Amino acid sequence: MALDIDFVRSQFPALSSEWAFMDNAGGSQTLERVAARISDYLLTSNVQTGASYEPSLRSTERVREARRAYARFLNVDPSEIVMGASTTALLRYLSEAMTGKLAAGDEIIVTNTDHEANIGPWLKHEARGVSVKIWHCDPESFELDLDDLKALMSERTKLVCVTHASNILGTINPIRPIADLVHEAGVELCVDAVAYAPHRALDMQALGADYYVFSSYKVFGPHFAVMYGKGDKLAELDNIYHFFFSKQSVPHKLEPGNINYESAYGAIGAVDYVEELGLKAGASAGRPAIEAGFADIAEQERALTERLMDFLKNRNSVRIIGRRSSAIEDRVSTVSFMVEGKDSKAVVEAVDPAKIGIRHGHFYAYRLIDDLGLMDRNGVVRVSMVHYNTLAEVDRLIAALEPTL
Repeated sequence: MALDIDFVRSQFPALSSEWAFMDNAGGSQTLERVAARISDYLLTSNVQTGASYEPSLRSTERVREARRAYARFLNVDPSEIVMGASTTALLRYLSEAMTGKLAAGDEIIVTNTDHEANIGPWLKHEARGVSVKIWHCDPESFELDLDDLKALMSERTKLVCVTHASNILGTINPIRPIADLVHEAGVELCVDAVAYAPHRALDMQALGADYYVFSSYKVFGPHFAVMYGKGDKLAELDNIYHFFFSKQSVPHKLEPGNINYESAYGAIGAVDYVEELGLKAGASAGRPAIEAGFADIAEQERALTERLMDFLKNRNSVRIIGRRSSAIEDRVSTVSFMVEGKDSKAVVEAVDPAKIGIRHGHFYAYRLIDDLGLMDRNGVVRVSMVHYNTLAEVDRLIAALEPTL
C-alpha cells in the first residue's frame, strides 16, 4: 500500500503552515502525539523516579516504557538501551566510558565523512597515547572503500567508528559487511545513525554493530537521543556516574545526571507513529508493523529524491555531492550539491522567499567539506527530505532553484 500522505501530514501540526520544511536532517518536525505525551508527563507525573509512592511509581513505569519502545524500535533488549540528551552527548559518554578499555599504543579508526560527534570524542584519547587513524572517502566518488579500512587496521586496532548514512552525502554505508570485517579482527564497531534513523527500519540483530546511536529529534520526536549497546559490551564499560554505581549498573552508569523523563516518555509517540503506519499497511503489531511503516516511508522518500535528482542531474552547472542514484538501497533522501560559480549561501538565500526551508554549510561534517575544498564556498547546498514532504513541495523547490541554476 502507498503511504497515506494526508494522514501523515495531519500528524504534524507545523505542516499546516505555508512553509515547506526541507531541512529535516537538522531536525524533523514533531508529532502532535509526542507533544501531548510530554505535556501529560509534566502535568500528571512530574516527580523523581525510584520512590515507593504512587506518582513516582507511575513516573518510573513511564521511563521503563520508553526503554521498551526503543528496544522494539531497534530489535534489542530494553537493558541494552541507553538514553540521553543528544547523539553528541551519548558519544562523549561512550568515549569516556571506554577509557579503561584503551591503552597507549591502541588504535581507533574514524572516517572523514562523519559528523564531528563521532570523531571529536575519540580524538580526546590521543592525549593518552591512543592513535586515531582517518578512513578517507574517495574525493571524486565520495565512497568509503572497505579495502582502505582493511589497510588501516592492525593488531592494535580496538574500535572503528563510522556513520550509517552521511548527513552530507546521503550515502548508505554497508554496516553489516563493516561489522563482519572488524569483528573478525576482534575490533568493536560504533555507528552514528542520526542521518539514517528517520528513513529506514533499524534492526541491530541484522546490522551487528556493537554501539549504535541516533537522536529522536531527527525522528519526529523531542530533543532526546538513544544509544544501543550490546549487553556484554555495556557491562565492560567504565562507570561515568557517581562512585556508588557499580560497573554492572547498566544502563544507569552511562546516564549521568539522569535522563530527561518527559522527553523519554514523549519520544514513545514517534515509535507508536511508525508502527501505526505499518498497521495501516496491513502488518501485524510490533516489529512487523515498524518494518512495514518504514518500507512505505522509504518508497515515498525514493520518489521525492528521484524528482529532485532528475532535475539536478539535467543542470550542467550542478555538481551533486554524493551518489547520483535515487535507489532505496543506495541513499537516503538527503541531497547535497554545488552550483558552478555560485556561493552556496547565495543559492539558499535565493530560495528563502519561496518559504522553503533548505540550508547551506558544513553541517558539522567539517572535515569532509574541508577535505573536498568546499569551505570557501560556504559548504554545500543541502536539501534533506523526509516522508511527510510531497512531490508538490519538491516542484516548488525546483521552481525556486531554477533561476539560480
